[in-house]
Order: sequence, then structure tokens, then C-alpha cells
Amino acid sequence: VADRLDALRALLDDAGVDALLVTGTTNVRYLTGFTGSSGSLWVDGWRAVLITDGRYGDQAPAQVTGAGAEVDVEVVGSSDQSPITALAEGTARIGLEARSVTWSEQRRLASLLDGDPVATDGLVEGLREVKDDGEVARIAAAAAIADRALAEMRPALVAGAVEADLALALDHAMRAGGASDRAFETIVAGGPNSALPHARPGSRPLADGDLVVCDFGAVVDGYRSDMTRSFRIGGRGSGREADLLSAVLEAQEAGLALVADGVPLAEVDAACRTSMDAAGLGKAFSHGTGHGVGLDIHEGPAVS
Repeated sequence: VADRLDALRALLDDAGVDALLVTGTTNVRYLTGFTGSSGSLWVDGWRAVLITDGRYGDQAPAQVTGAGAEVDVEVVGSSDQSPITALAEGTARIGLEARSVTWSEQRRLASLLDGDPVATDGLVEGLREVKDDGEVARIAAAAAIADRALAEMRPALVAGAVEADLALALDHAMRAGGASDRAFETIVAGGPNSALPHARPGSRPLADGDLVVCDFGAVVDGYRSDMTRSFRIGGRGSGREADLLSAVLEAQEAGLALVADGVPLAEVDAACRTSMDAAGLGKAFSHGTGHGVGLDIHEGPAVS
């Protein structure tokens, strides 16, 4: 991660700030390797300081060193004065991450500074959109684990199987296959539940003819995969259900055919929508075509 701080520093001036206080936990991890739940990162033109509490007095320095980040670590006790005031001394324009700072936190941080902080938006998130080789490898490994988990669970996807049991089987298979966690709450939704994009698996047993949506992913070294697959219980069959599956597949293939370096994502999205419109399903396409994945399950860029 050593070059990520320099990449961030190169963005500060155009953002109208001389320093940035990074408070989003995922952004802190991306820049330092620190995985704790409490920490903020001061970044200016010549130094970076990770501020955390006593729970992470051993973990934070070890993870920062292991990641190869040139970051000092300040461990602060509950009664200690915040080091932010000293760090900010002489710095005129201090940026805060608008996406992760609440109003009360903004007022508290402003009280530690000489002037009002400057809201910034998406500086670190923009860097995270472009993955390095190591990140790509982790995401690919997470996707492969999810692939294998589905192959293991697939024979159980039959009439009478219960949604919650199938979701648990996917979770177990991903863990057994090397995942450190599931990427998000696993979804297995059948019949009428399959029309709910973020349904929660329940006690409903699957029935012949049901359309079933499986939406799940694995985590490898913090990086997440995201897979959605649709099935029809009892085979592909014919009629309305088969037509729906075919329409979605054709739209996906239309978008994939355009994916290449330099192609605007809006054109990929438009190709999928054109295909769905032709199938008479345009009004049912109520969301974007896709999104990036990484340390978070939803990251830029948006395919929309």
C-alpha cells in the first residue's frame, strides 16, 4: 500500500485542502492496512499519522508495518488530549470525509482546529476504483470460492428445500473453502420472495416451478466477491419463467459484449437496457446494471 498515500497527496490541492483527516474505516484500511474498528488517519504533504485507541496498541503498528505503509501510529487513551490539534497547527485548509463524518463529529473536529474544516467527497474512494494486481487476485480468489460453494450447494436446490437452510449451506461451503467471512448476508429467495431484490431467507420451502435467486459472496483478505444466480426448480421449463430467464441472460450478454478498455460504463448499461426494453421488461429494470467490488461490497465505478 506504500504508493497509495502519495496518490492521495497528489489530489489534495485540487480538492482545496492542505491535509485530509480520513475517518472512514474502509478508507483507513486501504491506506494503512489497519483493520481495527476505531481509527482515523491524518495525511498532509509530508506525513501520515494513524490515531487509534489502546485496544489496538499492538495491532495497529504491526499491521501498518506489515502493509509497508509509511505511517506513524498514535495510541490515545480516553483521558488524553486529541493529537489532531497539534497535527493541524499551521495547516490552513483541513479536509474531512463528507461521507463518513456525522454532523456532531464535524462540530467536535471543528472545535479541535483553528478554522472550519473543508468537506471533501470521494478522494480515497476514487483511488479504490482502480485495483492493483494484488487486489484483483484477492477478488478473483473470493469469486472462485463462491463459485465452488454454489456448485456444492446446487444439488440441494430442489422442491422442499428451505431458503434459510440453503443460505446456511452456501455460507458453510464458503467458509470451508477458505473464505474468512461472507461478503454480505446471503440471499436465497424462491417463488414470490424472488421478486424482492434484498429478501431475507426464511422458512419457506421451495416448490416445483419456483424461480429462485441466490445472491452471495465470499471474503478473502478483506476483499469481497458478489454473485447472483437464478434457477427454476424442476428445470428450465417453458413459458413465462423461461422467457424471463432468457431475457435477463440476453441483456447481460449484450452488456458484456461491450466491455473493453475505454468504453464508458453508461454505454454498457444502455446496451443492457435496450435489450430489456426489446423484451418488454424495461420498466422492471429499476436499478443500475452493476457496481464495483473490493473492500466494500458496493464500490465505484457504477455501471449506470
